[in-house]
Amino acid sequence: MAVATHPRVRVFAPATVSNLGPGFDVLGLALHRPGDIVEAECTDRPGVDLADVTGDGGLLPRDAARNAAGVAAGEVLRLAGGTAGLRLRLLKGMPLESGLGSSGASAAAGAVAANEVLGRPLEADDLVRCAMAGERAACGSAHADNVAPAVLGGIVLIRSYDPLDLVRLPVPDGLYIAVVHPHCEVSTSEARARLAGRAFALQDIVANAGNLGALVAALHQGNLALLGRCIDDHLVEPVRAAMIPAYADVRAAARDAGALGCGISGSGPSMFALCDSDETAARAAVAMRRAFKARAALGSDAWVAPVNRAGAHLLE
Repeated sequence: MAVATHPRVRVFAPATVSNLGPGFDVLGLALHRPGDIVEAECTDRPGVDLADVTGDGGLLPRDAARNAAGVAAGEVLRLAGGTAGLRLRLLKGMPLESGLGSSGASAAAGAVAANEVLGRPLEADDLVRCAMAGERAACGSAHADNVAPAVLGGIVLIRSYDPLDLVRLPVPDGLYIAVVHPHCEVSTSEARARLAGRAFALQDIVANAGNLGALVAALHQGNLALLGRCIDDHLVEPVRAAMIPAYADVRAAARDAGALGCGISGSGPSMFALCDSDETAARAAVAMRRAFKARAALGSDAWVAPVNRAGAHLLE
């Protein structure tokens, strides 16, 4: 039975890049920023109370039973047992409908914050499952390619969903990520709807299987050149490319700036570039932002950093 061991905690959970080219719904990596913060404290009243949400422009549910952070924290309470209740505050630090795992960051922060305030009764994989419940409440499906790296950090492969089987992949030294978020939105539900009932050619399935296998090998070998060649999706990205303004120009700009590979982050509209140095990643980010501005008249935000190996964590 879980009992409160900390009166109050603050947990940060990062944005994530999912899919990573050929890894639709099975690959994701954690960024250093942006991200969400959840403050949690125990109360005598059973259940989860979502006391406040800020930074979302009033768009997210205030009902804990419908909010990703509240649902994830509630799952932690349920699995941990006990009679304690939780009061949460969610501080959104990232854009909604961005392709950067916004609901996943909220869910991960809610799950980890609840676990911390209760004295860590649950293991990491259980926290991912709790965060997946938050994703289901927010998006309608309990995928793990955002919440797993948000909770665990690093690069994560979901080998299986039933049963859940997570594989933490090595992060090569020298790997940097440039992520650019244009000031527009892509609906995750609409992006998924474009795939419903679609048939794919066998040659494209074979190409993606080769890229996914080689991507895992490249991470284990630390072979960044091979890793870059694997960021090539023959299945999902071609269907979604039309939803991203200036997609082809942005992708070309990143490669011309020296990026190893470039693709859509999650459902978009954010795009990511893998690079072999901080300097190259910074150049790629500038080039991608210029392409969004020149070709689609869109302003944008950019983040450049190595992969976040820590994932969700306590703040002092």
